Amino acid sequence: AEMAVRVAVLPSRRCLFDEPVQIRVAGLQPQQAVTLRASLVDESGELFQAHAHYRAGSSGELDLSRSPALGGSYLGVEPMGLLWALQSKTPYKRLAKRNVLTPFFVDLEVYEGHGDLSRLLGKCTNERWFLGEGVKRISVREGRLKATLFLPPGPGPFPGLIDLYGSGGGLIEYRASLLASRGFVTLALAYMCFEDIPAMPEVLELSYFEEAVNFLQKQQQVKDTGIGVLGLSKGADLALSMATFLPGIKAAVSISGSSFNSFIPLKGDGFTIPPHPYDLGRMKISDESGLADFLDVLDDHLDPATWNCRIPLERSLAKFLFLCGLNDMNWKSDLYCRDAVQRLQQHGREVEFYSYSGAGHLLEPPYLPLCQVSIHRVLGMFVQWGGQWREHAKAQEDAWRRIQAFFWQHL
Repeated sequence: AEMAVRVAVLPSRRCLFDEPVQIRVAGLQPQQAVTLRASLVDESGELFQAHAHYRAGSSGELDLSRSPALGGSYLGVEPMGLLWALQSKTPYKRLAKRNVLTPFFVDLEVYEGHGDLSRLLGKCTNERWFLGEGVKRISVREGRLKATLFLPPGPGPFPGLIDLYGSGGGLIEYRASLLASRGFVTLALAYMCFEDIPAMPEVLELSYFEEAVNFLQKQQQVKDTGIGVLGLSKGADLALSMATFLPGIKAAVSISGSSFNSFIPLKGDGFTIPPHPYDLGRMKISDESGLADFLDVLDDHLDPATWNCRIPLERSLAKFLFLCGLNDMNWKSDLYCRDAVQRLQQHGREVEFYSYSGAGHLLEPPYLPLCQVSIHRVLGMFVQWGGQWREHAKAQEDAWRRIQAFFWQHL
């Protein structure tokens, strides 16, 4: 009798989204040609899939941490390739988690041969969560704050973090919930395009972000050694502004950001930092695809006429970590990061900086697949983010490790 084909996800079929797993197949014929396929349906019903061709070993076993893919969505030994290579049938969809209280279910199937997927041999489901066991999710509407607080289990005290996403706005929780699952009290904070906060506020008030810091410092489970802030894109320059003007911030991570204020004036106590001059007329819309190329809309950041838009981060006593992708097609983040790093070093400040070749703008938690193009909710157009699949995936794994190590070290 033919032995049933078994698909195993180790150490457990249930895990956190940022955890690597080992995918193994047993019960195949020696050297049997098979196709593995991963499928995930997101909350809007969009199907994301990846597949790869494999050949079983002499004992009829397949271990994705050792066996190379011979074709399909990726090539070579890629233990997590079936996850990071997930792609939607509809073009320009970004895989993101809206409701962190439910997992993503990834169906892993093994099919006979390298051709049509007509004969299913075995399958299993990997349940990937964004909220660790015992992590609490608390909606915050206190004062002006529109946020979500995530508390790790136990009395702590834990380091406290504020998590900021980019100019697409909304209240994005999946990165914050993963960080809380890793031992940080994390506040995901909305600051544009959410509830009664307009899509494009006329001004952002530093006092709003200060309110968030004070709220976090008041939580019993938060260590009193200072707060960390993590920002992506527009959120990155806000993170740098907070680290510069708010004494409570001890460590700041900027992902794909700049050290000048972008797009919206930032109003502090007795001062306002204007947005860096830009001209949307310099945006290029490609004829074939209709995609917006945003890279040249900003005036030259080295022109002294723009320097009143700079964030004076050299005055800050916080520690800084800058991360960017060298294939960012949305923002000259490598150039802008180098500018910030240079300024900090000239003032004798400690700073860490990592740039990743082949990585795009949206450096996300690991195993979220690359999104090269998606709709920008505020601009209402399709924007290019850049990145190459494999390089971007590796960058996300490395960046995630560095972000956590940085906050553990300085908080």
